[in-house]
Amino acid sequence: MKVIITGGAGFIGSHIADLLIKEGHEVCIIDNLVHGKKEFINPKAKFYELDIRDEKIAEVFEQEKPDILIHEAAQIKVGNSVNDPMYDASVNILGTLNLLEACRKAKVKKVIYPSTAAAFGEPVYLPIDEDHPLNMMSGYGVSKHTVEHYLKVYNGLYGIDYVILRYANVFGPRQDSTGEGGVVSIFAERMINNETTYIYGDGEQTRDFVYVKDVARANLMAMECSINGIFNVCTNEKITVNYLFSLYNELLEKNLKPVFTSEREGDIRHSYMSYDKIQKEMGWTPKFTFIEGLKEVIEFYKK
Repeated sequence: MKVIITGGAGFIGSHIADLLIKEGHEVCIIDNLVHGKKEFINPKAKFYELDIRDEKIAEVFEQEKPDILIHEAAQIKVGNSVNDPMYDASVNILGTLNLLEACRKAKVKKVIYPSTAAAFGEPVYLPIDEDHPLNMMSGYGVSKHTVEHYLKVYNGLYGIDYVILRYANVFGPRQDSTGEGGVVSIFAERMINNETTYIYGDGEQTRDFVYVKDVARANLMAMECSINGIFNVCTNEKITVNYLFSLYNELLEKNLKPVFTSEREGDIRHSYMSYDKIQKEMGWTPKFTFIEGLKEVIEFYKK
Protein backbone atom coordinates (compact mmCIF):
# COMPACT_ATOMS: atom_id res chain seq x y z
CA MET A 1 0.00 0.00 0.00
CA LYS A 2 0.99 3.61 -0.43
CA VAL A 3 1.18 5.50 2.87
CA ILE A 4 1.78 9.15 3.76
CA ILE A 5 3.30 9.59 7.21
CA THR A 6 3.21 13.10 8.64
CA GLY A 7 5.94 13.66 11.20
CA GLY A 8 7.87 10.82 9.55
CA ALA A 9 11.21 12.45 10.37
CA GLY A 10 10.37 12.48 14.06
CA PHE A 11 10.87 9.98 16.87
CA ILE A 12 7.82 7.73 16.45
CA GLY A 13 7.06 8.53 12.81
CA SER A 14 10.52 7.53 11.60
CA HIS A 15 10.25 4.12 13.28
CA ILE A 16 6.85 3.59 11.64
CA ALA A 17 8.32 4.54 8.25
CA ASP A 18 11.22 2.10 8.72
CA LEU A 19 8.88 -0.78 9.56
CA LEU A 20 6.46 -0.08 6.71
CA ILE A 21 9.28 0.10 4.16
CA LYS A 22 10.73 -3.14 5.54
CA GLU A 23 7.29 -4.73 5.04
CA GLY A 24 7.20 -3.63 1.41
CA HIS A 25 4.91 -0.58 1.60
CA GLU A 26 5.53 2.62 -0.37
CA VAL A 27 6.09 5.54 2.02
CA CYS A 28 5.93 9.32 1.58
CA ILE A 29 6.97 11.50 4.51
CA ILE A 30 5.70 15.01 5.23
CA ASP A 31 7.61 16.85 7.96
CA ASN A 32 8.46 20.51 8.61
CA LEU A 33 11.60 19.42 10.55
CA VAL A 34 10.65 21.45 13.64
CA HIS A 35 11.00 18.28 15.75
CA GLY A 36 12.07 15.84 13.04
CA LYS A 37 15.60 15.31 11.76
CA LYS A 38 16.73 14.61 8.21
CA GLU A 39 19.03 11.81 9.40
CA PHE A 40 15.99 9.90 10.70
CA ILE A 41 14.34 9.82 7.25
CA ASN A 42 14.49 6.42 5.61
CA PRO A 43 16.37 6.81 2.28
CA LYS A 44 13.71 4.71 0.52
CA ALA A 45 10.94 7.16 1.50
CA LYS A 46 9.87 10.12 -0.62
CA PHE A 47 10.18 13.32 1.44
CA TYR A 48 8.27 16.61 1.42
CA GLU A 49 9.49 19.35 3.76
CA LEU A 50 6.12 20.91 4.50
CA ASP A 51 4.00 22.11 7.41
CA ILE A 52 0.69 20.26 7.78
CA ARG A 53 -1.14 23.62 7.78
CA ASP A 54 0.28 24.54 4.35
CA GLU A 55 -2.21 24.79 1.46
CA LYS A 56 0.23 22.74 -0.65
CA ILE A 57 -0.74 19.66 1.38
CA ALA A 58 -3.71 19.06 -0.93
CA GLU A 59 -1.36 19.09 -3.96
CA VAL A 60 0.88 16.45 -2.38
CA PHE A 61 -2.09 14.16 -1.68
CA GLU A 62 -3.46 14.68 -5.18
CA GLN A 63 -0.07 13.86 -6.68
CA GLU A 64 0.75 10.85 -4.48
CA LYS A 65 -2.77 9.34 -4.18
CA PRO A 66 -2.04 7.47 -0.92
CA ASP A 67 -4.22 4.64 0.36
CA ILE A 68 -3.56 5.52 4.00
CA LEU A 69 -2.53 8.52 6.10
CA ILE A 70 -0.63 7.93 9.34
CA HIS A 71 -0.76 11.31 11.05
CA GLU A 72 2.08 11.56 13.58
CA ALA A 73 2.85 15.28 13.17
CA ALA A 74 1.75 17.40 16.13
CA GLN A 75 2.53 20.13 18.62
CA ILE A 76 3.59 17.72 21.36
CA LYS A 77 4.56 19.83 24.37
CA VAL A 78 2.01 20.18 27.16
CA GLY A 79 3.69 23.37 28.42
CA ASN A 80 3.44 25.01 25.00
CA SER A 81 -0.28 24.21 24.86
CA VAL A 82 -0.77 26.04 28.17
CA ASN A 83 1.41 29.03 27.27
CA ASP A 84 0.22 29.35 23.66
CA PRO A 85 -3.09 27.51 23.20
CA MET A 86 -3.73 29.26 19.86
CA TYR A 87 -0.60 27.75 18.33
CA ASP A 88 -1.39 24.33 19.82
CA ALA A 89 -4.89 24.39 18.31
CA SER A 90 -3.56 25.74 15.01
CA VAL A 91 -1.23 22.76 14.54
CA ASN A 92 -3.17 19.95 16.19
CA ILE A 93 -6.71 20.86 15.13
CA LEU A 94 -6.52 23.08 12.04
CA GLY A 95 -3.47 21.27 10.69
CA THR A 96 -5.30 17.96 10.99
CA LEU A 97 -8.40 19.38 9.31
CA ASN A 98 -6.20 20.49 6.42
CA LEU A 99 -5.01 16.89 6.12
CA LEU A 100 -8.52 15.44 6.40
CA GLU A 101 -9.73 17.70 3.61
CA ALA A 102 -6.80 16.54 1.49
CA CYS A 103 -7.73 12.94 2.32
CA ARG A 104 -11.34 13.56 1.26
CA LYS A 105 -10.36 15.08 -2.07
CA ALA A 106 -7.73 12.42 -2.83
CA LYS A 107 -10.06 9.58 -1.75
CA VAL A 108 -7.78 8.24 0.99
CA LYS A 109 -9.22 5.02 2.41
CA LYS A 110 -8.06 5.22 6.05
CA VAL A 111 -6.48 7.54 8.63
CA ILE A 112 -4.43 6.24 11.56
CA TYR A 113 -4.15 8.82 14.29
CA PRO A 114 -2.13 8.81 17.52
CA SER A 115 -4.11 10.27 20.37
CA THR A 116 -2.77 10.50 23.89
CA ALA A 117 -3.15 9.28 27.45
CA ALA A 118 -3.33 13.01 28.32
CA ALA A 119 -7.02 12.81 27.35
CA PHE A 120 -7.72 10.76 30.46
CA GLY A 121 -6.29 13.21 33.01
CA GLU A 122 -6.12 11.99 36.61
CA PRO A 123 -7.17 8.31 36.51
CA VAL A 124 -10.46 7.36 38.17
CA TYR A 125 -9.44 3.69 38.08
CA LEU A 126 -6.47 1.60 36.96
CA PRO A 127 -5.59 0.19 34.54
CA ILE A 128 -7.10 2.78 32.20
CA ASP A 129 -9.19 1.23 29.43
CA GLU A 130 -10.76 2.86 26.37
CA ASP A 131 -14.02 3.52 28.26
CA HIS A 132 -12.28 5.49 31.03
CA PRO A 133 -13.80 8.98 31.55
CA LEU A 134 -11.96 11.81 29.79
CA ASN A 135 -10.73 14.73 31.87
CA MET A 136 -8.21 16.76 29.89
CA MET A 137 -5.94 18.93 32.04
CA SER A 138 -4.19 20.85 29.24
CA GLY A 139 -4.82 22.36 25.82
CA TYR A 140 -2.71 19.56 24.37
CA GLY A 141 -5.12 16.93 25.70
CA VAL A 142 -8.08 18.91 24.34
CA SER A 143 -6.58 19.47 20.88
CA LYS A 144 -5.58 15.84 20.44
CA HIS A 145 -8.97 14.57 21.60
CA THR A 146 -10.87 17.03 19.39
CA VAL A 147 -9.45 15.30 16.32
CA GLU A 148 -10.97 12.00 17.49
CA HIS A 149 -14.42 13.56 16.96
CA TYR A 150 -13.50 14.88 13.50
CA LEU A 151 -12.35 11.41 12.45
CA LYS A 152 -15.75 9.97 13.37
CA VAL A 153 -17.48 12.77 11.44
CA TYR A 154 -15.34 12.23 8.31
CA ASN A 155 -16.07 8.52 8.52
CA GLY A 156 -19.80 9.18 8.68
CA LEU A 157 -19.85 11.81 5.93
CA TYR A 158 -17.21 10.53 3.50
CA GLY A 159 -16.55 6.89 4.43
CA ILE A 160 -12.93 7.44 5.46
CA ASP A 161 -12.03 4.64 7.87
CA TYR A 162 -9.99 5.44 10.96
CA VAL A 163 -8.06 3.90 13.82
CA ILE A 164 -7.23 6.03 16.86
CA LEU A 165 -4.26 4.77 18.89
CA ARG A 166 -3.95 6.19 22.39
CA TYR A 167 -0.27 5.81 23.22
CA ALA A 168 1.05 5.39 26.74
CA ASN A 169 4.55 6.82 27.44
CA VAL A 170 6.49 5.90 24.31
CA PHE A 171 10.27 5.49 24.63
CA GLY A 172 13.13 4.36 22.43
CA PRO A 173 16.01 5.46 20.20
CA ARG A 174 15.71 8.89 18.51
CA GLN A 175 13.55 10.34 21.29
CA ASP A 176 14.31 13.97 22.12
CA SER A 177 16.22 14.26 25.40
CA THR A 178 15.84 18.04 25.69
CA GLY A 179 13.08 20.16 27.17
CA GLU A 180 10.04 17.99 27.78
CA GLY A 181 11.64 14.92 26.23
CA GLY A 182 10.79 11.55 27.71
CA VAL A 183 12.29 10.73 31.09
CA VAL A 184 13.79 7.53 29.64
CA SER A 185 15.89 9.42 27.08
CA ILE A 186 16.76 12.24 29.50
CA PHE A 187 18.06 9.77 32.09
CA ALA A 188 19.98 7.79 29.44
CA GLU A 189 21.87 10.78 28.08
CA ARG A 190 22.64 12.27 31.48
CA MET A 191 23.67 9.03 33.18
CA ILE A 192 25.86 7.86 30.29
CA ASN A 193 27.69 11.19 30.55
CA ASN A 194 27.78 11.09 34.40
CA GLU A 195 25.74 14.29 34.58
CA THR A 196 23.45 15.26 37.46
CA THR A 197 20.08 13.53 37.01
CA TYR A 198 17.02 15.07 38.62
CA ILE A 199 13.93 13.25 39.87
CA TYR A 200 10.80 15.28 40.54
CA GLY A 201 9.08 14.46 43.84
CA ASP A 202 9.92 11.18 45.57
CA GLY A 203 10.33 9.15 42.37
CA GLU A 204 7.58 6.70 43.30
CA GLN A 205 5.20 8.02 40.63
CA THR A 206 4.40 5.32 38.08
CA ARG A 207 4.08 5.33 34.30
CA ASP A 208 3.32 2.84 31.52
CA PHE A 209 6.36 2.82 29.22
CA VAL A 210 5.77 1.27 25.78
CA TYR A 211 8.65 0.68 23.37
CA VAL A 212 8.60 2.59 20.08
CA LYS A 213 9.03 -0.51 17.89
CA ASP A 214 5.92 -2.02 19.50
CA VAL A 215 4.11 1.24 18.72
CA ALA A 216 5.26 1.06 15.09
CA ARG A 217 3.91 -2.50 14.86
CA ALA A 218 0.55 -1.33 16.25
CA ASN A 219 0.36 1.18 13.38
CA LEU A 220 1.18 -1.55 10.85
CA MET A 221 -1.56 -3.79 12.27
CA ALA A 222 -4.01 -0.87 12.30
CA MET A 223 -3.40 -0.45 8.56
CA GLU A 224 -4.36 -4.05 7.93
CA CYS A 225 -7.40 -4.31 10.22
CA SER A 226 -10.97 -3.63 9.10
CA ILE A 227 -12.18 -2.03 12.36
CA ASN A 228 -12.87 1.63 13.10
CA GLY A 229 -12.27 2.58 16.71
CA ILE A 230 -10.06 3.69 19.59
CA PHE A 231 -7.33 1.44 20.99
CA ASN A 232 -4.81 1.82 23.80
CA VAL A 233 -1.19 1.04 22.91
CA CYS A 234 0.54 0.27 26.19
CA THR A 235 2.02 -2.49 28.37
CA ASN A 236 -0.42 -2.72 31.31
CA GLU A 237 2.64 -2.41 33.57
CA LYS A 238 3.55 0.34 36.04
CA ILE A 239 7.18 1.41 36.34
CA THR A 240 8.38 3.88 38.97
CA VAL A 241 10.88 6.61 38.11
CA ASN A 242 13.14 5.29 40.89
CA TYR A 243 13.11 1.80 39.32
CA LEU A 244 14.02 3.31 35.94
CA PHE A 245 16.99 5.07 37.55
CA SER A 246 18.14 1.89 39.31
CA LEU A 247 17.87 -0.14 36.07
CA TYR A 248 20.09 2.37 34.27
CA ASN A 249 22.65 2.12 37.07
CA GLU A 250 22.60 -1.66 36.68
CA LEU A 251 22.79 -1.69 32.86
CA LEU A 252 25.50 0.99 32.77
CA GLU A 253 27.38 -0.64 35.66
CA LYS A 254 27.39 2.61 37.61
CA ASN A 255 26.44 3.73 41.09
CA LEU A 256 25.09 7.22 40.42
CA LYS A 257 22.79 9.03 42.84
CA PRO A 258 19.82 11.13 41.66
CA VAL A 259 19.04 14.61 42.93
CA PHE A 260 15.45 14.81 44.17
CA THR A 261 13.71 18.09 43.50
CA SER A 262 10.22 19.50 44.08
CA GLU A 263 7.24 17.73 42.55
CA ARG A 264 6.00 19.24 39.28
CA GLU A 265 2.62 20.92 39.55
CA GLY A 266 -0.09 19.05 37.67
CA ASP A 267 1.86 15.79 37.39
CA ILE A 268 -0.29 12.67 37.61
CA ARG A 269 0.84 10.35 40.39
CA HIS A 270 -0.01 6.93 38.97
CA SER A 271 -0.98 5.86 35.47
CA TYR A 272 -0.97 2.65 33.47
CA MET A 273 -3.26 1.38 30.73
CA SER A 274 -4.93 -1.83 29.54
CA TYR A 275 -4.31 -3.29 26.06
CA ASP A 276 -7.09 -5.90 26.28
CA LYS A 277 -9.12 -4.32 23.45
CA ILE A 278 -6.32 -4.10 20.88
CA GLN A 279 -5.24 -7.63 21.77
CA LYS A 280 -8.75 -9.01 21.25
CA GLU A 281 -9.56 -7.08 18.07
CA MET A 282 -6.16 -6.86 16.32
CA GLY A 283 -4.00 -9.44 18.05
CA TRP A 284 -1.43 -6.83 19.16
CA THR A 285 0.57 -7.28 22.37
CA PRO A 286 3.86 -5.63 23.35
CA LYS A 287 6.84 -7.79 22.38
CA PHE A 288 9.71 -5.82 23.93
CA THR A 289 10.37 -5.94 27.66
CA PHE A 290 11.25 -2.69 29.41
CA ILE A 291 14.86 -3.83 29.88
CA GLU A 292 15.24 -4.84 26.21
CA GLY A 293 14.05 -1.39 25.22
CA LEU A 294 16.42 0.35 27.64
CA LYS A 295 19.38 -1.57 26.22
CA GLU A 296 18.59 -0.26 22.73
CA VAL A 297 18.19 3.28 24.09
CA ILE A 298 21.61 3.02 25.77
CA GLU A 299 23.24 1.83 22.52
CA PHE A 300 21.66 4.75 20.64
CA TYR A 301 22.91 7.39 23.09
CA LYS A 302 26.36 5.86 23.36
CA LYS A 303 26.73 6.34 19.60
